[in-house]
Amino acid sequence: MNKHIVLVVLFFAGLIISAIRPHDYFTWLLEVFPAIIGFVVLAGTYKRFEFTYLTYVFILIHCYILFIGGHYTYAEVPAFNWVRDAFDQTRNNYDKVGHFAQGFVPALIVRELLIRMQVVQKRSWLHFLIVCVCTTISVVYEFLEWLVAVLTGEAGDSFLGTQGYVWDTQSDMLYAMMGAITMLILLSKWQDRAISAKRLE
Repeated sequence: MNKHIVLVVLFFAGLIISAIRPHDYFTWLLEVFPAIIGFVVLAGTYKRFEFTYLTYVFILIHCYILFIGGHYTYAEVPAFNWVRDAFDQTRNNYDKVGHFAQGFVPALIVRELLIRMQVVQKRSWLHFLIVCVCTTISVVYEFLEWLVAVLTGEAGDSFLGTQGYVWDTQSDMLYAMMGAITMLILLSKWQDRAISAKRLE
């Protein structure tokens, strides 16, 4: 079986399971919508630009983070309720996992695009630009959360998910930036090898 088909099957399995009796369907749709849009974009561009398998795997992991958040809402993920109680935290911090991934996974995507399409000729600028792009994505997403909350009122509270934390928006963007930087530190060489292998196919 084509290894990419396996990822597609896992994507839809996760999506369907997350849709079974979620906390509420409005929040579920808002949370999983980026994964659905991402799937459509990747499927539509697959023949013109096929990412490395490494990047696709991490995209799927990010989708599962969204699916879990959509099913329970980010403020009510059971495992992180346990973490909150066990470590005497003031809130459920699963949303920070989501925002960390919001920087980590786009950094993989952006880095691969910039390298393979030869957008940046000087490698010294590469990491700076990747972090800037990923942080901007996080900023735009915070704008979207704010807009949904304004337009829907209480119905959008679960999507906004501040849990009374006054610095939630700023810390979300910080976690996304940290995710992008972490990816660059940990996976750059691994991604370089995957890109080199891709060129030889």
